[in-house]
Amino acid sequence: MSKLLLFFKRPLLSFLILLLLFTSCASKKDVVYFQNAKDFETLVDTDTFTPKFKVNDIVSVFVSTFDLEAVKPFNMYRSSGTQSEIVDYIVDINGNIDYPVLGKIKLIGLTIEEAKALFKEKLSDYLKDPIVNIRILNFRISVLGQVNAPGRYEVSGERITLLEAIAMAGDLNIKAERKNVLVIRDFNGTKTYSRLDLTSKELFNSPVYYLTQNDVVYVQPNKSAISGASGDSRIGTFISVASFLITTSLLLITRN
Repeated sequence: MSKLLLFFKRPLLSFLILLLLFTSCASKKDVVYFQNAKDFETLVDTDTFTPKFKVNDIVSVFVSTFDLEAVKPFNMYRSSGTQSEIVDYIVDINGNIDYPVLGKIKLIGLTIEEAKALFKEKLSDYLKDPIVNIRILNFRISVLGQVNAPGRYEVSGERITLLEAIAMAGDLNIKAERKNVLVIRDFNGTKTYSRLDLTSKELFNSPVYYLTQNDVVYVQPNKSAISGASGDSRIGTFISVASFLITTSLLLITRN
C-alpha cells in the first residue's frame, strides 16, 4: 500500500514543482536593459533639450546689478516670521507672469535661457548690465507602476532623463514590462503618450528621453505578473481538484 501511495504522491509533487517554476521564471531578454548595445560602442548625445515654461509653472526670478538701490523695485519679498523670502510667480492660463515694474511677461514656450534674454532686454531701460536668475520651482515628475519606490519626485536641476527618474524610484522590479514604458506629458492641456523600450539603446534617441516638469512615467506589469495575478485562483482550484481526485482514487483502492 505504501508503494501505491507513493505512486500517486510523486506525480502531484512533480506537477507542483514544475508549475511553480513555470509561473516564476523570467528570461534574460525580458529583463536586461540595452541589449543591442555593443562593447565600447560610442553614442554621442546631440540632444540639446531644455525644459520650456508651461501654464501653472511656479517661477522664481531674481535680478541683480551693481546698483543695489536701482534693483530693489524688481525683487519683491514676503515676510515669514523673522525671515523674508523672494516672491515667486505663477504662469497664468495665457502664459504670462505679472512682474513688478515690467508688467505682463509672456514665458510660455520659452526655455530658461530665452526667458533670461527677454528679461535683460526689458530691464535694459532701467538697469545697467542686469544679471537675471530664473528657476522653475515646481519641476516634479511622477513614477508609477512596477518600480520599487513609486511616487512623486522633486528635480533640483534644469532637466532629468527617464533613466534618472527610474533610478530615483528605486529601479524597476522583476515584474516590470521593460519594453513598453509609458511617458505621459501635458503641455498646456494637451496630453501626449509615448512608449519606450528600455531593452534597446534606441531609447536614447527618443524625444521623451529627457523629461519635462510634471511628466508621469508608468511602468506596466509584464505578462508573467499579469498571468500570475489572474492565474493564482485557477492554480489553487486546479490543485484542489487534483488533490480531491487523488484522495478519492486512494479511498477506492483501499476499499477494494
